[in-house]
Amino acid sequence: MKVTLKYFGVIAESAGKSEEVLELQQGLSVRDLKNQQIKKYQIQDAESVQIAVNQNLDKEVELKEGDEVAFLPPFAGG
Repeated sequence: MKVTLKYFGVIAESAGKSEEVLELQQGLSVRDLKNQQIKKYQIQDAESVQIAVNQNLDKEVELKEGDEVAFLPPFAGG
């Protein structure tokens, strides 16, 4: 299945790109995808990286063909 990954902020800098399309195996969890990409691009402070699937911050959603997965850097609120 193909999914689009979008990277923002320092994550995009680590990856050297802001977007890519990957062919993933069916049944890959969001958590496994996050771990895979963090290792691949050696993203620092992995614990604070948030993942949004189709603009939803639900970590337990099952990935499907055509999903958009955003890797969001840590951000401060106020």
